[in-house]
Amino acid sequence: MYMWSSSAVATILLSSAILSVFVDAAFGQSANMALVGGTIYVSPTEEPIRDGVVLIESGKIAAVGSRASLAVPQSAQWLDCSGLTITAGFWNSHVHFFERKWANAAAIPVPELGRQLQDMFTRYGFTSVFDTGSMWENTRRIRDRIELGEVPGPRIRSTGEALVPPGAMPPDLVLSMMGSMKFPAPEIADAAQATAAAKKLLDEGVDGIKLFASSPRGAPLAESAIQAAVNEAHRSGKPVFVHPNSGADVLTAVRGGVDIIAHTTPGSGAWDETVLRAMKERRVALTPTLTLWSYYMRHDRISTQEKSVNTAIGQLRAWIATGGTVLFGTDAGAVDYDPSEEYALMTEAGMSFRQILASLTTAPAERFGESKELGRIAAGYQADLVVLKDDPSKNIRGLAAVRYTLRGGKIVYRASE
Repeated sequence: MYMWSSSAVATILLSSAILSVFVDAAFGQSANMALVGGTIYVSPTEEPIRDGVVLIESGKIAAVGSRASLAVPQSAQWLDCSGLTITAGFWNSHVHFFERKWANAAAIPVPELGRQLQDMFTRYGFTSVFDTGSMWENTRRIRDRIELGEVPGPRIRSTGEALVPPGAMPPDLVLSMMGSMKFPAPEIADAAQATAAAKKLLDEGVDGIKLFASSPRGAPLAESAIQAAVNEAHRSGKPVFVHPNSGADVLTAVRGGVDIIAHTTPGSGAWDETVLRAMKERRVALTPTLTLWSYYMRHDRISTQEKSVNTAIGQLRAWIATGGTVLFGTDAGAVDYDPSEEYALMTEAGMSFRQILASLTTAPAERFGESKELGRIAAGYQADLVVLKDDPSKNIRGLAAVRYTLRGGKIVYRASE
């Protein structure tokens, strides 16, 4: 645990005020704003509003409708969105703040930290992210700097350090080659250790728990250990993620009560009916991370890469066929930041534009208890919005072509003209 000194808080608040004035001057922001003329997808299930208007007051959506039916107050700043597409702010439900660039987060200069957050998240429309494995104290400092207004960035949730079986962490040399910070991950071998490790993290304020189901250098976690960590997290109302390495890992984790399967598992072949049925019955969600497999196998032969990715696509296709929940996640921090290839691969798996949009908006908002505040464009909701250059219903990669990103009614990213 750490405490901000009164002088540190005063310094941060002063710099926040200065930055706020600078940002407002640069972007012409005001308390009230109107996004006018765009095609608005208020949710993935409703028909879009053409030539629409979104009114924002004090960081929240005041009204949404067609320009013909909704008057724009004279006091509102007008943001012309003609020819553009407007959606609710995106979630990336699988990211990591473990790259060396985030080390000693309290000391990263504001312009540099802001640029790193923009390059990774806001330039792609991500206004909410779930970090599923990093050094909690450091990640919390990044979040604090954002929430104090020192630097613009997404809403951050984090599991902190993942709980792993003995021997699961890569050697230091491998971590260094991956560009990752070295930080300890709690090793657990039984239910008692899982309970203690989960409780410690939850007491420190994490937003969920992450487990690695197995290790290449030791025995996998027993279902009883997974269940113990799940019980501790659920007592605090927090979700549990699992990193599986096989279909067997998925089955064990689902039976242990986890909430989110953090990856597909192409190395283990197609998921059989037993795995899919268990996932569906327990109402878990899946972050497919399809791009991950081609990224990590980029040094292998093309045929090997394609086989791996196609297997992962098949697992997602089978999951979608059951009506299962998908949460968009890229493993950003472990892979390149641009999500456009992930969108394309999800389309190959049979997901429609509206299903992909749901994985970015309503599905994570509901899964993480924010469905009354985030995930839709509706009166009373937070004004977390993405303004896209094109219509992604016609070209799914258009979801990555962002003109503006707004968080809480303020522009946190503006594309250069």
